[in-house]
Amino acid sequence: MSDDEPGQVSPSAGEIRPAAGQASAHSGSAEGVVDLLGVLAYAELTAFSRLAADSDLAPTQPLKARLAKVAVAEFGHYEQIVEALTGLGADPEAAMAPFISAFDAFHERTRPSTWLEGLVKAYIGDGIASDFYAEVAHYVDEPIRGVILGTLQDGGRADFVVSVVRAAIRADPRVAGRLALFGRRMVGEALTQGQQVAVERDSLAALFVGGPERGGADLAEVGRMFVRITDRHSERMARLGLSP
Repeated sequence: MSDDEPGQVSPSAGEIRPAAGQASAHSGSAEGVVDLLGVLAYAELTAFSRLAADSDLAPTQPLKARLAKVAVAEFGHYEQIVEALTGLGADPEAAMAPFISAFDAFHERTRPSTWLEGLVKAYIGDGIASDFYAEVAHYVDEPIRGVILGTLQDGGRADFVVSVVRAAIRADPRVAGRLALFGRRMVGEALTQGQQVAVERDSLAALFVGGPERGGADLAEVGRMFVRITDRHSERMARLGLSP
C-alpha cells in the first residue's frame, strides 16, 4: 500500500515507524536493525533445526533429552526475535529472506560427519556468531539491544558440549586431533560467512562500521573486535580440551 500505517515498514524507504509508545531503534539505522534481527532470527531457527536433528544422533537417551532441551531454548530465542521484528512493524519472513542462502551454504560447507563434530559445531560455530552479534548489539539502542543480548544466552549448551566432548577425549585421546581440526575449520568458515553477510547488506554494515561520528565503530575498533572474537574462540577450544 502507498500510505504507511504506524508501526509498518515502508516498502520504498525501508524506514521503521515505531508504534505509539514504542521506543525507536538506533537513529538513522532502522533498516540495519531489521537486518540484524533478521539474520539473528534465521541463525536461531537453523540452530534449533540442527540441534534437534543432532539429538536424534545422540548415543544415549539422556544425551538425546539434554540436547533436545537446548534445541527448545534456541527456538524460544527465535520466537523472541520474531516478536521484536513484529513490534517494529517488520515482516519476520521478509527480514530473514536475504540471509537464507548464505546460511544454508555455510551449513552445507560445514556439515559434521560425526555426533561429536556436530556438538563442536554447535559450540564453536554458534559461539563465534554470538560473539559477533553481541559486539554489533552495542551499536543498537534499547530495547532492541536487550532483546539481542537476551537471545544470545546459550541455554546450557556450552556446559553440555564441554562435558560430552571432554569425556569422549578421555575415552579415546585420538578424538582430540580430529575435533581440533574441525574446530579450526569452523572459525575460518564462520568469519568468512560473517564478512559475506555484512558485505552483501549495506544497511547491516553501516549499522556497525559507520565511524564514531555516526554512532558506529572506526576501523581500529573493528580490528579489535575481531581480535576479541578470535581470543574467545581460542578460549572455547581450550575449554573443550582442543588445540586452537
